[in-house]
Amino acid sequence: MTRSDPKNHQHRWILIMLSGAMLVSVTLGIRQVFGLFLIPVSTHLETGVHVFSLAIALQNLVWGASSPIFGAIADKYGPWRVAAFGVLVFASGLFVMATLLNEAGIFLGQILVGIGIGSAGISIAVGAVARAAPPEKRSLAMGLVTSFGSFGQFALVPVTQIFMSDYGWQFALVMLSAISASMVAVSLGLRTPANATRHLEGPALSTGAALREATSSRDYILLTIGFFVCGLQLVFITTHLPTYIRDAGLSEEIAGWSLSLIGLFNIVGAFVCGWLGGIISKKKTLATVYLLRGITIVIFISLPPSPTMALFFGAAMGLLWLGTIPLTSGLIVTFFGARHLSMLYGLVFFSHQIGSFVGAWLGGIWYDHFGNYEAMWWLNAGAGLFAFIVNWLIREPRQNIRPATA
Repeated sequence: MTRSDPKNHQHRWILIMLSGAMLVSVTLGIRQVFGLFLIPVSTHLETGVHVFSLAIALQNLVWGASSPIFGAIADKYGPWRVAAFGVLVFASGLFVMATLLNEAGIFLGQILVGIGIGSAGISIAVGAVARAAPPEKRSLAMGLVTSFGSFGQFALVPVTQIFMSDYGWQFALVMLSAISASMVAVSLGLRTPANATRHLEGPALSTGAALREATSSRDYILLTIGFFVCGLQLVFITTHLPTYIRDAGLSEEIAGWSLSLIGLFNIVGAFVCGWLGGIISKKKTLATVYLLRGITIVIFISLPPSPTMALFFGAAMGLLWLGTIPLTSGLIVTFFGARHLSMLYGLVFFSHQIGSFVGAWLGGIWYDHFGNYEAMWWLNAGAGLFAFIVNWLIREPRQNIRPATA
């Protein structure tokens, strides 16, 4: 079978989907474990938690700012080169955090992590899959990338806890650095055939023209505003949930398992959201996810803390965790086609990361000043209602809602 064999090209998208899923699994999985380091790193630095919280917040901001830039490069030159560069930078950031044991090292490490995940994270993987997959399978394929990618959080949280318990937090960071560096080989799977864009819908706009069209769209702006809330909620939870659970008198193991269950149940949630996005309204499904997140948070903080409640929260939130990604990226494809998806999703994702910055940093500031997270939890619940309203106002062309085939 030669490189030009059409059957080889026909099924190439499956390999790209699996490679993207593995890449997302490691980069997002490692990114989700930083909450476990909040107390030990802050103790080592002899600072309040706001310093490491700010470093994580800055990482998310750099991630968001770099995503549309690397997305545009990937759209033009191919995603595998960008991803290979990204995982090496990501690994370098983790190694710097483990070896440069001061505030400068923590901030530099987190900045490198932000650049690395911006060039080897979800926007690059989703863009590669959207361009390679046939239109009728695109929504499902993006949901599968997000779904399979969630396994990293489920697997890496307990593994990281074991490393930290047995060998210390610095050793854990070194091992995570080695795992991320190994993804260079996986990034080769994102190589696309020369004719991979033959089935892409819409006009072949230049990068600048596509950007101007998107930023003048009311619906794209609403989608961008709503995604701010997604970042606010997710990063507040991953950064501060372990400390909240510990302060409630529960064990560190319960905190770790709560985060792990988010990753495990997101495997189901992201797949279902991707599947639903192919058969019913994407914007209504997306709005409902935000509303259910807010309700879940209210239930969690209104009932007495217990191991059962912490695990329930992890499982319930996991079902609603990254299902926003195939729905958000699917709406962008609906509006503008898949040709510039990495860049346009990256721009929306920048809003997500501004929300992430606010969630991580404001959570740390509030905790250091008041010793609790009560107001932050209610802020996140109210933000879910706000995002529900914003996304419900999006105008989605009905002709783009069509059945997805397996």
